[in-house]
Amino acid sequence: MRILITGGSGILASEITKLFMEFKNFDVFSFPKSRLDITSNNSIKTNLKNVDPDVIIHTAAITDVALCEKNKKLAWSVNVNGTKKMSNLARKYNDNILFVYISTAGVFDGRRGNYTEYSIPYPPNFYALTKIIGEEAIRHTQKNFIIIRTNFVPKKKWSYDKAFIDRYGTYLFTRDVSYAIKELLNEKKNGTIHITGNKKISMYELAKMTTPNIQKMTLKDYNGPPLPRDMSLNTIRWKKYNIGFSYKNI
Repeated sequence: MRILITGGSGILASEITKLFMEFKNFDVFSFPKSRLDITSNNSIKTNLKNVDPDVIIHTAAITDVALCEKNKKLAWSVNVNGTKKMSNLARKYNDNILFVYISTAGVFDGRRGNYTEYSIPYPPNFYALTKIIGEEAIRHTQKNFIIIRTNFVPKKKWSYDKAFIDRYGTYLFTRDVSYAIKELLNEKKNGTIHITGNKKISMYELAKMTTPNIQKMTLKDYNGPPLPRDMSLNTIRWKKYNIGFSYKNI
């Protein structure tokens, strides 16, 4: 199975590449923006021709919520127009390609949590808006696709001095999500699927797993674009995972 991964320098793409290369049935091509620019038709066409993929895992995106709010033109160019170009040209190249689009738990308003694949999205910020529009672009372009909503962090020291005690999610580590994607490919799943942990925890509890001395903060301490309070996911179409499961199973 030949797999082309966009956004190759990102944390999820890097982990997917590392994991998939451990298995003989995957032939992985993971390219950063300098090699595959999703805003360039020529770059996309060249890489499709060179790789001839069976699967595209589209992770490339501007994910910084504050940056998306500050520079909407850039966010739209990459997250919306770039996704549309990647999807349209992939379909024209080979309409049998499986297109895997990485979305986010942040497409929901975050007021109640426990969102399933059939819950109605309500983006609370511009980043989330671009991701839900990206989802719709995939649905309208591809006949063979998986849209994955998830919420993950790398298993490393927390990037900030503090973490929210009043923001919640069903988090997984990046390697967990990568392993779950592998399972979805092996099971030949399709449509919108939530890859989710089986326990709702606060961001502070999540941060404590890798950074014991992390400090507490609340949303009242935050000054920036609107953030969903409860990003917890549920799933009707797949299964739930224990956070960190992939480090024990592989």
